[in-house]
Amino acid sequence: MPSSDTERSYVPVADPADRPRKTRATVRVIMIDHDRTLLFHDSDPGVPGATWWTTPGGGVDDGESQVHAAIREVAEETGYRLNESELLGPIAIRHVVHGYSDLVIEQDESFFLAMVSPFEVDVSSHTPDERLTLLGHRWWSHDDLRHTDDWIWPHELVELWSLAGEPDAWPIDLGTQEESTVLDVA
Repeated sequence: MPSSDTERSYVPVADPADRPRKTRATVRVIMIDHDRTLLFHDSDPGVPGATWWTTPGGGVDDGESQVHAAIREVAEETGYRLNESELLGPIAIRHVVHGYSDLVIEQDESFFLAMVSPFEVDVSSHTPDERLTLLGHRWWSHDDLRHTDDWIWPHELVELWSLAGEPDAWPIDLGTQEESTVLDVA
């Protein structure tokens, strides 16, 4: 049972069929500061040592547009106040299944791009779940992303970043993907 501060229990469920399932629409924002992009180092507390890097973003609230969700999520997660004019896209879409130790989340995701000026990341508005799972943040260069052995979600981030100057190609359909900390999300 989740605590009153978190949405998830973080207690591993051995049988994938017994894991609760959640479906939602989400937005992700690839924030580009000249030649770097901002990623958060995320984790699954139910799988010690399982970590990955992901773009800022999150769920679209009922009645909220994707653009407004992207602006809100970036503000909450980074402290940066995007203007609608800074947000490009969606540049890509996908259906993704995230299998965690305690939960399976299926998301219809839209990726946006934002060219931003350098800023200090402010994580003071993170939710209790984000405070529990997020281990830090980092600005990554294109070269760093191409040569890392770390998990990067989405794994096509370098390619999506490269779409910045190609609006006629948007949105790229990435299909259905799985990004999980545990195998077998049946």
